[in-house]
Amino acid sequence: MEKDMTHGSPWKLILTFAIPLVIGNIFQQFYNMVDSIIVGKYVGKTALAAVGSTGSLNFMIIGFGIGICSGFGIPIAQSFGAKKIKDMKCYIRHSFYLGTIITIIMTVLTVLALPSILHIMQTPADIYDQAYSYIVIIFLGLFATMIYNMLSSMLRAIGDSKTPLYFLILSSIINIVLDLLFITQFKLGASGAAYATVIAQLVSGIACFVYMKKKTDFLNFESDEKTFQKNYAMKLLHMGVPMALQFSITAIGSVVIQSAVNTLGSDVVAAVTAAIKISIMLNQPLETLGLTMATYGGQNLGAQKIERIFKGVKVSYIMGAIYCIVALAFVYFTSDYLALLFIDASETLIISEIKQYLVINAMFYYVLSILFILRNLLQGLGYSFYAMFGGVAEMIARCLIAFCFVGTFGFQAICFANPLAWLFADIVFVSVWLIKKKELKVQIKSSIS
Repeated sequence: MEKDMTHGSPWKLILTFAIPLVIGNIFQQFYNMVDSIIVGKYVGKTALAAVGSTGSLNFMIIGFGIGICSGFGIPIAQSFGAKKIKDMKCYIRHSFYLGTIITIIMTVLTVLALPSILHIMQTPADIYDQAYSYIVIIFLGLFATMIYNMLSSMLRAIGDSKTPLYFLILSSIINIVLDLLFITQFKLGASGAAYATVIAQLVSGIACFVYMKKKTDFLNFESDEKTFQKNYAMKLLHMGVPMALQFSITAIGSVVIQSAVNTLGSDVVAAVTAAIKISIMLNQPLETLGLTMATYGGQNLGAQKIERIFKGVKVSYIMGAIYCIVALAFVYFTSDYLALLFIDASETLIISEIKQYLVINAMFYYVLSILFILRNLLQGLGYSFYAMFGGVAEMIARCLIAFCFVGTFGFQAICFANPLAWLFADIVFVSVWLIKKKELKVQIKSSIS
């Protein structure tokens, strides 16, 4: 069911919207984490390194698609907040048009360029074949990822964060069952994990479509709403492309870091792979808080309730701080045990490296929380172009670590790559927010006078 976030307590609205969303995001990330756990336990650390060596590349391509889908949701949220339902449905229809074209282009380009990219990333020879077989299947299944993310973005735009969760739970269960079937019974190795992920994503996407078709009228279009109109398409691209580029530009830095990690050997690749999977899960509440602020900000801007936006930002800062304290304590006391999900207890060096990576990153989680909150808020308010510069800042920071410090400090430098990237991005986002906040205050005064 849709939710109007322009009325009521910001605390309650943000919390009730975020809780189903964070659970859904955790289940979505659970796909890759389960892949890594089962691959690491049943195939071995070499296969785990193979899957992990493609993680940043996966993030760059999939992130571009997710960014496009999230950006397309902004005009939908703003139209919903302004009660312009006809415009909202036109934006939904044009999202499908543009999403189809973009998905086809992305799939063809990534599959053709994949061998060259893996060589450029210095993928170790002992894991190259498994890495290729895994990631090429993921890229061939981009359509499944796009279907789910497009539809879930639309549902979030109208305030429904629960429905995508239900379908993600179902598809997560399917993913686990298929992982075990393909890897332990059919002996497909890393490829089996990729097949399971694509099939599970497709199931969740189809379920979202069927639900929206039966339970809402947002996919029932009048004849004039089906006609391609340049103004709607350009508005969607204006919002979606900067967000997609922001994801991909950020990921370029991650690809550079991954290339540096690959030079340190397959054991380090395995350690970083496991640590990143755990980190992604721990970061989901913060990322969800940001996604919530995109919808909250977009709807309230559409309703011209600027003061509510400021109140929502303050609430999100406090929520983020509380979570970061809890997360740091959790990581410090449990990271050794979490590592055992991926690696045999005899791999003591890899386990110690996983803990070191996790603790150092967790110490900077509040910096990350500000990044997520402000980046998504700015995007929800329509400032996607400015938000893109935060991705550039992250890329610069990671490249700085990779080119200047990994050669000297090795794994220790890798541990500080994310915190430095978050800090660089925050400098951009805080600066832009302070400027735009002043502009919004002027807008309030103008409306009063």
